[in-house]
Amino acid sequence: MADTLDTTFSALADPTRRAILSMLLEDDMAVTDVAEPFEMSLAAISKHLTILTRAGLIAQEKRGRVKWCKLQPDAMRAASVWMQGFGQFEPVNLDAFERFLANELPGADQP
Repeated sequence: MADTLDTTFSALADPTRRAILSMLLEDDMAVTDVAEPFEMSLAAISKHLTILTRAGLIAQEKRGRVKWCKLQPDAMRAASVWMQGFGQFEPVNLDAFERFLANELPGADQP
C-alpha cells in the first residue's frame, strides 16, 4: 500500500501531470491533443504520460495509428482514502484555544 501511495503522490507532485489529469476528466484524448496546450516537446509530454501510466492514473492504448490516453479514476482511491483519514480531526479554533489558555494559565498572555 505504501509503495502505491508513494507512486501516486509522486506522479501527482508535478503540476503538468495534474493538468493532464484535469484535461482527461473531460474525455479520452490523443497524445498529440494532450501535448497541445503545453510549451514542451512531445517527448517531454510522453515522459509525463509514462509516469502517469506507471502510477495507474491513466491508461494508454493505440487506436489505429493514434495513441489515446484515458483517465483511470479508481487508481486514486487509495490516496483518497488515506487523505480522508486526516479529515476526522476538527479544525482548531485558535481564538478559543487562546481564551482557554488565558483562563487556565493566569499570566500566560503576558510577555
